[in-house]
Amino acid sequence: MPRATTLILILAGLCGSSLGQYNEEEDLAWLQYYLRQSRVSSYSYVPYYEEESPAYAYSYPSATDTEPEPEPQPQQAAPWRCPQECDCPPNFSSAMYCDTRGLRYLPFVPSRMKYVYFQNNLIASIQEGAFDNATELEWLALHNNQIGSERMGKRVFGKLRRLERLYMNNNNLTRLPSPLPRSLRELHLSYNHISKVPASALEGLENLTALYLSHNFIFEMGASLKGLKSLILADLSYNNLRKVPDGLPVSLEQLYLEYNYINAIPDDYFQVSPRLLYVRMSHNSLTNQGLSSNTFNSSSILELDLSYNRLQKIPRVNTNLENLYLQGNQINEFSISSFCSVVDVMNYSRLQVLRLDGNEIKRNAVPPDAPLCLRRATVIEI
Repeated sequence: MPRATTLILILAGLCGSSLGQYNEEEDLAWLQYYLRQSRVSSYSYVPYYEEESPAYAYSYPSATDTEPEPEPQPQQAAPWRCPQECDCPPNFSSAMYCDTRGLRYLPFVPSRMKYVYFQNNLIASIQEGAFDNATELEWLALHNNQIGSERMGKRVFGKLRRLERLYMNNNNLTRLPSPLPRSLRELHLSYNHISKVPASALEGLENLTALYLSHNFIFEMGASLKGLKSLILADLSYNNLRKVPDGLPVSLEQLYLEYNYINAIPDDYFQVSPRLLYVRMSHNSLTNQGLSSNTFNSSSILELDLSYNRLQKIPRVNTNLENLYLQGNQINEFSISSFCSVVDVMNYSRLQVLRLDGNEIKRNAVPPDAPLCLRRATVIEI
C-alpha cells in the first residue's frame, strides 16, 4: 500500500477516535445549551433504524455501462455518529436532542450519550433493545408522545443501570414500565391511562426521590410506596383513589392526593412520616366520621389543604401548623380547641393562614379567645 494512502487511513482513524470521546466536565453544560438552542429549521428524517433492523449506509458507484451493477454490501453506521434526525452539539457530546421533530420511531442512540431527548414527537412504540447500546444514559425524555404499554419491549430499560430521570408523562401507558432501573431518582408518569400500581412495579427503587402519577385512572395503590426509602415527593392527585396508600415512607415530605374519592384516613396515618411538611387532600370525600381525633395532629406538617370535602367540624391540628385550608366544606362552628388545647400566654398556635370561607360559620361565631390562640395569624377568612 503506498505511504500516502497509509497516512490518510491513520489520520482518519485518529479523527474517529476523537469523535468517540467526551469531556467529563461537560455533564452539566448540556442544560445551558438546551435552553439557548433554537430549533426552527426543518430536518430530513432518515432513521438509523426502524423497528428492530439496524441501519446501513450505502454507497453506490456510478454506472459505466448499461449493465446493472451488483448490489453493494451494507455497512453498519459508526457507533459514535449522531443520527441524522437529531442534534448532537460538538461542545456537549454526551447530549442528543431529537425533540419536536415529528419522529415516529426511536433513532439509534450512540454509546457515549448521557442525556437524550425524544419529547414532543409521534413515537408510539419502543422496540426491545432500543437502549442496549447506550448503557451510560442518565436522563431519558420520552414525554408527549403516543407510547402504549403493549408496544414496549419487556425489558427496554433493563440495561440502563445509571438512569436517574425518566420522563414518560403524556403518553398512552396503561401500566408502569417494568422492570425499572434501581438507579432511578425521578419517575414522571403523569397524564397516562394507568389504573393500578402493584407493589412489585416499584420494588427495589430505593433511590427514588420523586414519583409523579397525577392525572391517571389509579384506583388502587396498595403498599407500593412503603418500600421507597428515599421518596420525598409523591403526587397521586387527579386519580380514582378511594383510600389512601397503605403505609407511607419515613422519608416523605410532600404528599399530594387532591381530586380523588378518599373518604377516610386511618388513625396515626401520618405519624410514620416524621418529615412530612405538605399534605394536600382537597376535592375528596372526607367526613369527620372518617377521621380520628389525632389524624392531622402531626408536629411536622406545615401546610394542610382539606378544602372542598364534607367536613362539618374543624379537625384538630398541631400547634406547629402554619397554613390550613378548609374552604368549601360544611363546617358550622368555630372550635378554638381544634387549634389550642390550652389558651394562655405561653400556649398558642403558629397558624398564619386560615381559610374557612364557603362554610356555614357565621362571623359572630368566632370565640373571644381566638385572637390569643391565633395571635400569629395574618389571614383568617370566614
